[in-house]
Amino acid sequence: MTQENGGFAALDLHPNVLAAVIATGYEEPSAIQIQAIPVILAGHDMIGQAQTGTGKTAAFALPILSRIDPAKRQPQALILAPTRELALQVATAFETYAKQMPGVNVIAVYGGAPMGPQLKAIRNGAQIVVATPGRLVDHLRRDEKVLSTIQHLVLDEADEMLKLGFMDDLEVIFKAMPESRQSVLFSATLPHSIRAIAEKHLRDPKHVKIETKTQTVTAIEQVHLMVHADQKHAAVLRLLEVEEFDALIGFVRTKQATLDLAAALEAKGYKAAALNGDIAQNQRERVIDSLKDGRLDIVIATDVAARGLDVPRITHVMNVDMPYDPESYVHRIGRTGRAGRTGRALLLVTPRERRMLQVIERVTGQKVGEVKLPDAQQVLDARIKKLTNSLAPLVADAEASHGELLDRLTADIGCSPRALAAALLRKATNGQALTLAEVQRDQPLVPGSGGAPRERSERSERPDREGGRERRAPVPLSEGKARCRTALGARDGIAAKNLLGAILNEGDLAREDIGRIQVRESFSLVELPEEGLDRLLGKLKDTRVGGKPLKLRRYRED
Repeated sequence: MTQENGGFAALDLHPNVLAAVIATGYEEPSAIQIQAIPVILAGHDMIGQAQTGTGKTAAFALPILSRIDPAKRQPQALILAPTRELALQVATAFETYAKQMPGVNVIAVYGGAPMGPQLKAIRNGAQIVVATPGRLVDHLRRDEKVLSTIQHLVLDEADEMLKLGFMDDLEVIFKAMPESRQSVLFSATLPHSIRAIAEKHLRDPKHVKIETKTQTVTAIEQVHLMVHADQKHAAVLRLLEVEEFDALIGFVRTKQATLDLAAALEAKGYKAAALNGDIAQNQRERVIDSLKDGRLDIVIATDVAARGLDVPRITHVMNVDMPYDPESYVHRIGRTGRAGRTGRALLLVTPRERRMLQVIERVTGQKVGEVKLPDAQQVLDARIKKLTNSLAPLVADAEASHGELLDRLTADIGCSPRALAAALLRKATNGQALTLAEVQRDQPLVPGSGGAPRERSERSERPDREGGRERRAPVPLSEGKARCRTALGARDGIAAKNLLGAILNEGDLAREDIGRIQVRESFSLVELPEEGLDRLLGKLKDTRVGGKPLKLRRYRED
């Protein structure tokens, strides 16, 4: 056992789980892992208060896998997650940590996928079930015994589950499991609604609370670009046209992605190479040496492959794929801005990753400003500037050394010096688009779109909108209620149950305190108690729904 893995070795994990952790390259357990793993291993119920990005997935995955019996072909652990994306992320983590545990199977259960294969995987004995509450309740309607063998339950991001309106589904799920199970609840906040769940369904739970430390990276300018996942390569190529960098390291999640992006960059004439865990040590050293001395300008790497990489030339870090946690982000962008230099970090964010961007901003204590894709004019200006910079040093003594040759060539060809210079420029630029019309044809992305969902513009032209405002007949106001407005609506993926769950959760209200909820295309209206409304709106001022600020205000119809 190497010294760097001593931290995990001291946690009494199953040897096969420990071996998998070491294989991933993790060196030291995080604060939540150090505190939570012994509690869960000992079989206690637990309430963990920790933000996303603190390593909490491993904090419950490692001890639960250590307590699983691979010989029993039946569901033994249930992890509930509020969204499909989180469920898939958690399931992937379990699969990674179970790689050296033959016979352990993981199934992710979520809406939008066929139910048959999911139920079949559960019945075939997947020991780990990671599910969203809504889809799991659908399975329980088909087979009420599907959770009868569960011994370990984890509610991940419990506060988010309530904001999404899953309270009733959770009660159904609790009733379908043995009372003798171990229950673990993770939540960033512990409002009254979460505490009520813990009191009702957890037995003498231990409390673990982790304060997220702010990590500052002041020497580095940080910006992000919203982009669809399938446009990332095109976005990277467009950004590199206008970014003035000396050397750049780009981070992606997979080995294959390093090869694909490095090849795309080489095809465009960049001096680029891939760096991943499959590359031999001597080849890795050659890549790093080439980056140091200028034979390479761009390296596309995975987190593990970039460990220990220290190249003073690196002026830019580009997070092509979002890191899994804020600590990884801080480590990544720390590759630039060293030794008193300034650096620039660019982060590509897909619509589904907005929430992790907010977590990164909270952990670093810094705003990651948004930039737009450069338009065709900016790309053209950047190309001409690079061409100017490359030719300027050559002009100084060119006439003295090549003037006579120029006179002879123009005479032999029978053309003007201007025509010959233009022909040589065409050859030197190798067919690169250097007029505005050519660049516009050459650019596949819509500049300034920021990767915004394409259907948004189509919705804005629907006939139920006039003059930018939706026209609907007014709904009579319930007695004793005040109507409040939020800018969140259907176009933001918001449903009435999301608003209801968030307000119940953060406002400590009973269901009967809330009147009608009307979700429109670009905004929503909610009826709240008139009495004490200002105080209630104050309590809700920092509430977020689907990662976006709720910002409820009293609504006055003119």
